[in-house]
Amino acid sequence: MDEKKKKWYFVLLGVAAGILNGLFGAGGGVVVVPMLEKAGIEPKKAHATSISIILPLCFLSGIFYFFSGHFSFGQAVGYLPLGLAGAVLGAWLLKKIPNDLLRRVFGIVIIISAVRIFMK
Repeated sequence: MDEKKKKWYFVLLGVAAGILNGLFGAGGGVVVVPMLEKAGIEPKKAHATSISIILPLCFLSGIFYFFSGHFSFGQAVGYLPLGLAGAVLGAWLLKKIPNDLLRRVFGIVIIISAVRIFMK
């Protein structure tokens, strides 16, 4: 991919990630990881980079949700301790998992999520 195409590709990636994050929460990562990999970024770096992209988007979306009355910190706080522990465990596991297994697990999670959505 030449530099000009790559620049526009990343612009599209940012817009798509922002829109999906605003609509679905951190769902933008579902698009970001495959797009980063397509751009030639190694899978583990794509997952880690996705987190660094999604974190500020989640923060900004959370502020908008909060001020629009669609966010309750009281409901969220119960999930935080184990969510943070899971994040540490996931980051540690990312270093240990081979790229092929990482891709397959990510794909399985996406498929299971899609099936759950369609079954509702």
